[in-house]
Parts: sequence; structure tokens; C-alpha cells
Amino acid sequence: MGFEGVDAIDGDAVATELARDPTGLTPDGARSVAATLLADGAFSEPYCEWMPLWYEAALIAPVRYADWRLRRVVDTVAEAAGITVTAPRFSRPADVRIDGNPALEGVSGFRERFLLADALLHLEWFAHAAAADGILVPGDLLERTRTESLAYYGGDRDRLSPDVRRFQALLFADDRWVGRVDEAYGLDSRLFGYWERLLAEERRRLESV
Repeated sequence: MGFEGVDAIDGDAVATELARDPTGLTPDGARSVAATLLADGAFSEPYCEWMPLWYEAALIAPVRYADWRLRRVVDTVAEAAGITVTAPRFSRPADVRIDGNPALEGVSGFRERFLLADALLHLEWFAHAAAADGILVPGDLLERTRTESLAYYGGDRDRLSPDVRRFQALLFADDRWVGRVDEAYGLDSRLFGYWERLLAEERRRLESV
């Protein structure tokens, strides 16, 4: 997207140092890691609220445990670097209205809920992580992406404007992250595979429009 500040943090160097010694990160590197892990941990519980009740009931315990584990890592990293980082607050259905209606009124089925949740919450995740990394994302693009995406995935809007569509296509590229996590931990998870497939299909669709 050509955002300013994308080179402020050397992600590969930070990842290497994190693997070698989580207490040896520079303050900027530690802030990047801590902000990302806090966002990762805080992301899943609100996401569950956008999904059918059976999905939330099945996953709420493991996602809370994952959040707790990630916060323990953050505490170690932040204390060693002498920094303070706060977790983002992600939108929940009760917080959002689309075209004046309750957020979930215009969607039905797993796929529609999944894409609506990802379009909104991954945007919020990115805004939080980008700010910690010194990436300057135009505020008007964030606001337009939020407004258009809610109306597109949960309302009556029939298309996204070109820059918002490109931005969302990049955000939906988390299908690759899901696939890497599944492979790295040897999960061979049918659920991860389904997530990856839904995200990849939407990313390719947005890229092809």
C-alpha cells in the first residue's frame, strides 16, 4: 500500500532475536513484539462473538488460554526492555451497527459471519500493530475501509472502492499465516484448513475484481 515507515522495524532481525533471547530485544523491537502478541491474544475472543454460538462455545476456553500464554510472553519481553504496551480493544457485535441495524442482522451462515468478522477485526489488528511498528496508515483510509467493509460484508453495499478493495485483499492474506501456524505446530487441523481456505478464496476474489 506504500505506507510510510514500513522499514522502521527489521522484522526478520526481531524474529531472530526473539527466538534467541526474548529478553535481549531493543525497546523498539520489544514494543513491536509485545503489541503484536497482545493483539493476537485479544483477537480471538471478540471474533468468537461474531460467529455462531456453537463455534464460540467450542473455542472460548482454548482462546482464553492462548491469550493468557501470550500475555506471559509479553510480560517477559516488556519488563526486560522497560516498555509499556496495552492490548487493543476489538469490536464486538454489540458495539457495531450496519446501515443502522444490529451488526449481525444482515448476515447468515458461517462463511458470511467469518468474512465480516475478519474484514473488521483484522483491520483493527493491523491498525494496532502498525502503530507500534511506526507504520503511518492514513486515518481516512482506515475509516473508509471500516465503513465500506461493514456495509459490504454485512449490509447492502455491492462493491468496495479500489484502494479499500486492495487493502482488504492484503489483510485477507492472513490465510498464509494460518497455514504456517498449522504446519509449524504439526496440527493438521481440519478447522485451520477450513479457515485457510475461506481466507484464501476471499483474498483471490478481491485480487481478481
